[in-house]
Amino acid sequence: MAASIKKRLVALLAVAGLLALGGYAYFANQTAPASPQPPGKTGGGAPGGFAVGVETVKVSASAFQDDIAAVGSLKSNESVVLRPEIAGRIAALHLREGMPVARGAELVALDAATQVAELRQAEANLALAQANYKRTEELYQKKFVSERARDESAASLKVLEAAVALARAKLQKTQLRAPFAGIVGIRNVSVGDYVKEGQELINIEDIDSLKVDFRLPESYLARLDKGQSVEVSTDAVPGQTFKGTLDAIDPLIDAAGRAISLRAHLANPELKLRPGMFVRVRLAFGGERQGLAVPEEALVPAGNDNYVFKVVEGKAQRAMVKIGQRRGPTVEIVEGLKAGDEVVTAGQLKLRDGVPVQATASNAEDAKTQSAQR
Repeated sequence: MAASIKKRLVALLAVAGLLALGGYAYFANQTAPASPQPPGKTGGGAPGGFAVGVETVKVSASAFQDDIAAVGSLKSNESVVLRPEIAGRIAALHLREGMPVARGAELVALDAATQVAELRQAEANLALAQANYKRTEELYQKKFVSERARDESAASLKVLEAAVALARAKLQKTQLRAPFAGIVGIRNVSVGDYVKEGQELINIEDIDSLKVDFRLPESYLARLDKGQSVEVSTDAVPGQTFKGTLDAIDPLIDAAGRAISLRAHLANPELKLRPGMFVRVRLAFGGERQGLAVPEEALVPAGNDNYVFKVVEGKAQRAMVKIGQRRGPTVEIVEGLKAGDEVVTAGQLKLRDGVPVQATASNAEDAKTQSAQR
């Protein structure tokens, strides 16, 4: 009997404790203040959220040159690597690396002792043959020798003349001369080295003018013509452009890339540009056209595409765009926007469709003014 009463008492106490805890939790929730929402919080774009501060600019019309941009590389106007036609030992180097040389200047001399001796021997034999021919001719005039004897003497003279010319040619091959005026590169040999036929010794580059090789899509073929103006820029010489002229259009279109190979020519009097440089090329077709312009910072890349955020009725709206030419900080918009649209230039990371936005008026006006000037 006592055990039964004890069990009932424990159960009553447990129920009373649970009721007390439930009541405490209820009153605590009723009296706790609501957590304030941090300033600038959009609430995930839900209606009634705070607006996100952004900078915007109005899309405006701007003049664009009718041209096309491409990338290319520079090549020397003339370039050659000197290689000996005969094997031999280097006797002298008449050059300084990186220095200009004149056309025909001797740069490398091979040991020519053998060739000099052969030339002297051939010249001595020629002198004897000339004397013999002279005597034979005199005797023939006096009818002391036959015509055949005179012809044999003349043929022997011609053979020895050819032998002298051959010996001189061999001697000349021991002297490597500059085929054109240019700048000497870095040599790979020293005096005393034994070199083989065709071995690379040193390069010479004519860089007073340069060639620019680049490619364009085949769709531009009908608009290409020799003499068109070309503008070249490179990261190696920031803030400066170089003028050139389109010289050649390859008649063969690359079947793999459907591209046209082009070559332009530009002057390089100050030698600021060097062969092998990566360059940006802009080929002008002539004239201007009107297009829509926005600052480049308005673009948000998405893989191979780009989009912007427009401000429509105080809310952000994502819009895919197709871009055209770039002019420094300004980008041409071909599709996706119209004149007068307000696009976000700063603060895009906090946006998505439908988020309320608050444009900074002063920054928007500055950006609009800069875009119009460009």
